[in-house]
Order: sequence, then C-alpha cells, then structure tokens
Amino acid sequence: MCLRRRRLLVLGLTLAAAALLPVRAWSEPADLHPELKRLSPAEEVWVDRNRGEVVVGGRIALDRGPIEFFACPEGTKEHESIVATRASARLIHAALLAVGLVPGKPVSFDPAYVAASGPRVRIRIRWKAADGTTNTIDARTWVRDVRTDKPLDADWVFAGSSFWTDPADGTEYYQADGGDLVCVSNFPTAMIDLPVESSQSNEALLFEAFAGRVPPRGTSVEMVLSAAP
Repeated sequence: MCLRRRRLLVLGLTLAAAALLPVRAWSEPADLHPELKRLSPAEEVWVDRNRGEVVVGGRIALDRGPIEFFACPEGTKEHESIVATRASARLIHAALLAVGLVPGKPVSFDPAYVAASGPRVRIRIRWKAADGTTNTIDARTWVRDVRTDKPLDADWVFAGSSFWTDPADGTEYYQADGGDLVCVSNFPTAMIDLPVESSQSNEALLFEAFAGRVPPRGTSVEMVLSAAP
C-alpha cells in the first residue's frame, strides 16, 4: 500500500473511532480561524494544509513547578501540565494525520527501555500579551531542565498512543485522552513524547515550567504543531 493511501486509511479509521467514543463536552466557541479547516464545532482544532500545521486552542494551566506534561486536554492533568487544550487528544491525533504525520511507537519498558519513536514534531505557542501584541515562541523554551537550568533541548516525537478495549463492554478508548497529550515524562500511553529517557517518578522528575517565562494561569494560548524541520 502506498504511503498516501496508508495515511488516508489511518486518518479515516481514527476519525471513525473518534465519532464512536465518549468525549468531554466543550461548549461551542466562536470560530477563531474561519480561513482554516475546523475538525469539530465543539473542539478548538484547525488544520492548515497549505502550511502543514495544526492549531489547537487552550489556556495556561500551570506557570511554575514540576511537570510531567507540556499539554493535556482540559479536565485531565492540569496540575502537572503547562497547557490545557480545549480539544481531545484523539482529534489532535487525527489532525496530525491530516497534515501528513504518521505515528511511530510509544515508549516501552519491558524487558528494557526503548524510547518513543515517530516523526519529530515542532510545537510553537501563540498568545496575546497584555498590550495586545501577539507573541510566538518555541514551546521548549517554557520547559526548564532541572539538571542544567536551561530550556528543553530535545525534539518531541509523534508516538501515537494506543487504543484500549474495556473487556466489560467492548468500548474502545484512546488512551492519550486521559491526559497524556504532550509529555515530558515518558508514558506508554503518550501521543507525543520525548525520545529520551525521562522519569515519571515524582522524586526524579527532570522538568519544570520555566517560571518567569510562562504567562499567568488562565492566559489563552494556541499550540501550533507541525513536522519539525
């Protein structure tokens, strides 16, 4: 099967699965990007095919302290994530497929550590400052490596998470919807992860929100995801 047909098949299967699964009910917001393709009237996910970008709406959930995630869907793991997205992980997954990214594999630990794999993902953050100016930065500059006191210097990869079937009723769940959207600690359920070893143990966390760089909690932001150059 050619790569294009494979991508279209995977995208179709992901969107079909998304339509069948329960999802958090966001209120229907105004369309902030009518020039782009919006994937759901109730979730803030847009696809810019010309630029190969996915735009995701959200807000600052944490502006200081230890983190295991850079981003999670609202209502999941905001206590340990910088950004809370107004969109489900599975819909963002489908959007990445739509711009040509094909997932690799999540991290595994048994019998030995094997890093997450997949296409490298560039994540930028856009937001408006108090004076009305629009800022755009590399998301990694908001993540402080506690070992070096410098920003994260590794690229994220599109690992793809996985589906789990409830044996009681046969319902399928996309595991990253539980919060593991963009991770800085390694999780086998991560949709986007670091391809380097990073503990999820509370006493050994390697990363913090970069205090003084991250805007205050509640600030509206947009994540812009694309293939890393």
